[in-house]
Amino acid sequence: MTLWNLGSINADHVYAVPHIPAPGETLAATGLSRGLGGKGANMSVAMARAGGRVAHLGAVGADGGWMLERLEGYGVDCAHVQRHDGPSGHAIITVDAAAENAITIWPGANREIDPEAVKRALERAERGDLFVTQNETSLQVEAAAQAHAQGLTVAYAAAPFDADAVRAVLPHLDLLVLNEIEAQQLAQALGQPVEALPVPNVVVTLGAKGCDWIETASGARHHVDAPRVEAVDTTGAGDTFTGYLLAGLSQGLAMPEALARATRAAALKVGRHGAADAIPTLEEVERAAL
Repeated sequence: MTLWNLGSINADHVYAVPHIPAPGETLAATGLSRGLGGKGANMSVAMARAGGRVAHLGAVGADGGWMLERLEGYGVDCAHVQRHDGPSGHAIITVDAAAENAITIWPGANREIDPEAVKRALERAERGDLFVTQNETSLQVEAAAQAHAQGLTVAYAAAPFDADAVRAVLPHLDLLVLNEIEAQQLAQALGQPVEALPVPNVVVTLGAKGCDWIETASGARHHVDAPRVEAVDTTGAGDTFTGYLLAGLSQGLAMPEALARATRAAALKVGRHGAADAIPTLEEVERAAL
């Protein structure tokens, strides 16, 4: 089974700061690093490191060659990633001493993806494959609709959150992943609780408290605890969780098992600085004493 990911590819510029700057405040950073990021790239790396067969759909600019090399080095198929003349996407990330972050994103090539190229790539997918996307690229609805029509399992990570973006893609989804605040915002925007959404499975991540899995047909809610760890950087933790969850499902794990493994992977990730480059391997997740 192939995991097809229409997702962003960003260069992450990460600044260590004593605290997240307040409006109007000038603050000296204590550290700077550059790494691979973007919610899409993070998820592709997580799925590949979890043992999944991953094909990434997206775009980079003229400055994005090193990002593709790094993705391929992690085992991600980038044959369908488009190259454009303009700049790639990038993110400015500040991480404070409590491991909290603030992120500003420039979308760059992520919002200039050629629809015909995505359509042709997805035509190679087989019934039963899995498709995932997030809200950092163009063509989310069109690609999700095509994947659904071709018999793929369709998942959506609702971040960065926009209620209209979620509303537009809902008819095509089999699985929706969002955090606790996003779940509240979506319920308010749609005027109904997430338990009533027309999506068979909804997963609500709860940070250090773990996650809830909701089977909407019955309304059953299942909770999975997260291991207790000391966090140093929460950047990419949600993407690690989602990538591991989808890889587990593609490998035939039942939802509770896939969720348990995903929470362990995310717990390991928050103990490391960085985004895609800091995502743990399956071997590390399985042998970790958490």
